[in-house]
Amino acid sequence: MNFNLPIEPARDKATLRRQLQAERQSLVDRHQRSVHLQEVLRVWLVGRRESTIGAYWPIKGEFDALPALYRWSEADSTRRIGLPVIDRDSKQLRFHVWFPGCPMEEDAFGIPKPKGTERFAPQMLLVPCVGYGPGGLRLGYGGGFYDRTLASLEPMPVTVGVGFAHGFVPWLEGEPHDVPLDAMLTEEGVHWQRQDL
Repeated sequence: MNFNLPIEPARDKATLRRQLQAERQSLVDRHQRSVHLQEVLRVWLVGRRESTIGAYWPIKGEFDALPALYRWSEADSTRRIGLPVIDRDSKQLRFHVWFPGCPMEEDAFGIPKPKGTERFAPQMLLVPCVGYGPGGLRLGYGGGFYDRTLASLEPMPVTVGVGFAHGFVPWLEGEPHDVPLDAMLTEEGVHWQRQDL
């Protein structure tokens, strides 16, 4: 048997997703990593002009960006945070205003979403990453929700990946439908950022 043959990317990505999620769930220092990433995110946002940010409700051991975003929103009453609501027909995400204590309900996947709040177009989108690679490549859960959403948004928001440093995959390659991120933040700092950002 020849062990030097390349692994098929699609099969390899499915295996990689499972492995990285299991690693993330078992990180013994995940809380400390989260604290560091909260600080990285808060400092990174200081110089940004955007006043509306689309985020996500953390699942499966993902980094919870909402505390840092809430602190960001407290500094200026015009700033708004949104969480995704899945459009069942288009399988795209739309964003509705979120704030601590706002009414919530579960979506079709059992993930909490804002109930009855205003819809808006985010100027920046925080994107959770199962893994990430060079040049803004992101490995998600494989459902394509973010890629479909980003392909349809006009104007295109600034996209910022957030995740733990263990998820870096140096050999990760993009596929034709992939939309590269504009920046990638980890608990170790700004891992990558587009030069003109």
